[in-house]
Amino acid sequence: MDLKMDLKKEFEMIFHRSDSIKYFLAPGRVNLIGEHIDYNGGYVFPCALNFGTYALVRKRDDNRIRMYSKNFNHVGIIEFHLEELVYEKNHDWANYPKGVIKIFKDNGFKVDKGLDILFYGNIPNGSGLSSSASIEMVMGVLLKEMFNINISMVEMVKMAQRAENEFMGVNCGIMDQFAIGMGKEDNAILLDCNTLEYEYAPISLKDHVIVIANTNKKRGLADSKYNERRRECEEGLHGLQEKLSIDNLCDLNREQFEENKLSINDEVVRKRAKHAVYENERTKKAVKALNDNNIHEFGKLMNESHISLRDDYEVTGYELDTLVELAWKEEGVIGSRMTGAGFGGCTVSIVEKNRVDEFIANVGEAYKNVIGYEADFYVATIGNGAREI
Repeated sequence: MDLKMDLKKEFEMIFHRSDSIKYFLAPGRVNLIGEHIDYNGGYVFPCALNFGTYALVRKRDDNRIRMYSKNFNHVGIIEFHLEELVYEKNHDWANYPKGVIKIFKDNGFKVDKGLDILFYGNIPNGSGLSSSASIEMVMGVLLKEMFNINISMVEMVKMAQRAENEFMGVNCGIMDQFAIGMGKEDNAILLDCNTLEYEYAPISLKDHVIVIANTNKKRGLADSKYNERRRECEEGLHGLQEKLSIDNLCDLNREQFEENKLSINDEVVRKRAKHAVYENERTKKAVKALNDNNIHEFGKLMNESHISLRDDYEVTGYELDTLVELAWKEEGVIGSRMTGAGFGGCTVSIVEKNRVDEFIANVGEAYKNVIGYEADFYVATIGNGAREI
């Protein structure tokens, strides 16, 4: 509860009022398996984390929105009017929550009073744990509660994705917002990105924990390569559609892909499509392994996922490969892979509880020796989705 008190003091210092404050939290997320297939109509298997983006808010009597982020305190208060919901480059990080307000209003929801909002996130920026979707979803739940808006979490998830696609111009899939909105303690979500059908799968690791390692490499390449991979997958799909009646690459199983893969002329594009099809199958097998309490099979599939992302999809890079390969050598590691868009960001590993300190020390030291700077490690707990706290 200390964090709440600290943030309240900061709110009072910034906005000179602290009466009638409400507190909200949207977590970060990590995808355990099923990478780069959300836009190919496949299954993903993310979970919400026990840290994320906090928002403290109080209603104003006018139509001004004032936002302040403890993470970007040098930027100061960003202020705009409810009638001026346009993207402004100098509004920097605040464009994400601003876009959510605009989508709510565009959908006819009544947001008729200004707000003072203080944000604080303990998701590392650029780590691939979804700080942008987290701030969007905390804004969504905040608007719902502050203005008594009758809307389901799934609808809010779709609106947050629209804010990122239309307002921010980022061509993201729906997995991040969905995992953050719909997260459930001690469960991951098997989500069909095509239909949004989902089921919760209990993660009872017992003697194991999830360890996230941040490469601390700035992900400069990720956005351009992401769009390039999407184009390549579309090209692969068009090739296959000349012979097959399918809407998405992930409509195929391995056997169907192997029988028809030569419909894709370009060898590189064929590898991209292979990753999508095989990763989708791996994700379904991984959930079954968890349900059967077969954690070792789950780990093996995580390792195969990384190899496919490295060799067929080519989105890992030196830092991620180094972290994963070092993890594979450690005693007590069940599985390890990159998670997120790639080219930096994080890895996710499942490690025996009694080996965690040793794992962090050994991998951390070896990584620094090879790369020249340190990785950061987080022992993650699976938490609930976006909510008032």
